[in-house]
Amino acid sequence: MRPASFELPMDVLRTRQNAKWARFGPEILPAWVAEMDFSIAYPIRRAIDRLVGEQEFGYPFRAGGGHGDDGLAGAFARRMRARFGWEVDPALVQPLSDLVQGTFAAVWAFSEPGDGVLLHLPAYPPFHAAIHDTGRRLDAQQLRSDGSTYVLDLDEMRGIGDARTRILMLCNPQNPTGRVFTRDELLAMGQMAIARDWIIISDEIHSDLVYDGHAHIPIASLSPEIAARTVTITSATKGFNIPGLRCGAMHFGTAALRERFHARVPSRVLGAPGIVGIEATIAAWDQGQPWLDEVVPYLDANRQRLAAFLKAELPGIRFHAPEATYLCWLDCSDLGLPGKAADFFQERARVAFSPGEAFDPANDRAVRFNFATSAPILERILGRMAEAVRSNMR
Repeated sequence: MRPASFELPMDVLRTRQNAKWARFGPEILPAWVAEMDFSIAYPIRRAIDRLVGEQEFGYPFRAGGGHGDDGLAGAFARRMRARFGWEVDPALVQPLSDLVQGTFAAVWAFSEPGDGVLLHLPAYPPFHAAIHDTGRRLDAQQLRSDGSTYVLDLDEMRGIGDARTRILMLCNPQNPTGRVFTRDELLAMGQMAIARDWIIISDEIHSDLVYDGHAHIPIASLSPEIAARTVTITSATKGFNIPGLRCGAMHFGTAALRERFHARVPSRVLGAPGIVGIEATIAAWDQGQPWLDEVVPYLDANRQRLAAFLKAELPGIRFHAPEATYLCWLDCSDLGLPGKAADFFQERARVAFSPGEAFDPANDRAVRFNFATSAPILERILGRMAEAVRSNMR
């Protein structure tokens, strides 16, 4: 099969100084941190090349919502309208350089130490940190397999927490399981938030990476009442593979919610994205869709290859093919491994996965597999996994 135009070969990847390829050394194949082994879209490269060619590295003018439709907030509004039919007011967008920082700030703004934050597990590690490091209480709910997908038990969710639960921390599409919550699920969660006076912090950073048969719905788009208590956090960094450019957006469902946030968190505390991240993000959202239209089917082919391989060669690994993202949650608890799953695969297969215990402290026999790489590298990773498991069983 002819390589895709955005594939990067192993010899190029090995020269990179990014965390994914530099952390573990040349003998390890990395399948951990959430970035893709692909070249970026031409409109993004063109925007960066222009800045380099013109030596334009000053203070950005298009940083926020105060510069009309030409700025970052305007690009966010256009993107939400085009992709999801969601009409947003650019004036309610807060630019961010770091989405994790925005999550911490929202937890700080809308709760007090000791208050509860409802979070679905397994969950992206910084969500745990945002709760623990600010002195809030984790009100956890497990996503459970029903044999075909990871299920959110809404009845169980209604019984979680107490009068001091203040926040629902939502990740949709969900990291690390790849679930895309349905309209009915989102409506039910939104109605719970209204009934129990929760603020919803909704991380939707993987919303551009949804596979056929599923659709991303911004929870704030469901009704004005749900929007009035929703802070949506997103960026182009995952969908367009530019995480190092440090640019994102926080959207408040109403001006009153924005004012409540800034009463606790002055905007200067959040910092601001730089000119390269801003121009790259505007180019991605306004002009990058043709690139994404090629990348998502490639990821889907990798997803299907991974699923077929695991079923045929490693049936002891329990998993569900993700409905979105390039991440797959692998439950290796039936393999009889001698220790933590991530340690086993790194030491015996020379493959680095994200450790399951980082997403759920009780789940060290699971790993998160990032399959956003070239088909040849994916095959090498799968072969190493299978050989390591077979050797352990001998």
